[in-house]
Amino acid sequence: MPLLTIFIVLIVAGLLLWLVNTFIPMDRKIKSILNVVVVIVVIIWLLNVFGVLDNLGSIHI
Repeated sequence: MPLLTIFIVLIVAGLLLWLVNTFIPMDRKIKSILNVVVVIVVIIWLLNVFGVLDNLGSIHI
């Protein structure tokens, strides 16, 4: 995946999260949960894009 695509996806995700946090009235706890979920999903997506998650399957204990 091209690096420019990764940057665009990160910018769009951050912008959407900012828009939701700014303009949609929600309880503070729900916003915190939403922020954590979005950050975890983006981190997992980035790990998958860079191939880190694929290599974890080959590790045997």
